Amino acid sequence: MQHRRLRFGRGFRVLFDRRGVQAAQMAIAPGGSEGGPDNRHRGAEQWLYVVSGTGMAIIEGTRRALGAGSLLLIERGEAHEIRNTGRTPLKTVNFYSPPAYTQDGDERPAGRPPRRR
Repeated sequence: MQHRRLRFGRGFRVLFDRRGVQAAQMAIAPGGSEGGPDNRHRGAEQWLYVVSGTGMAIIEGTRRALGAGSLLLIERGEAHEIRNTGRTPLKTVNFYSPPAYTQDGDERPAGRPPRRR
């Protein structure tokens, strides 16, 4: 078993990965954004769950409003951006299958599974 209490600071943080799935948390400041038209995970799907705040997801040019309780699936290879449109931090929990990032937050090459520890 692995356990982690989420403490949303700023930015993106990998929590842990196991058996081909990775968990991460993200906090975007009011007016801020993550991603953009060139941001795509070529080797992983991303499930994004909004814990708190409000925002906008732009996936392949389609806009979706986000709020607490929103669940979004960003499929492998889709260009995407997440914007905070509110007055408080936009806090999300993200799951990647397979894992998309190293523990330092750098994107892994497509199809590169994590090393076993």
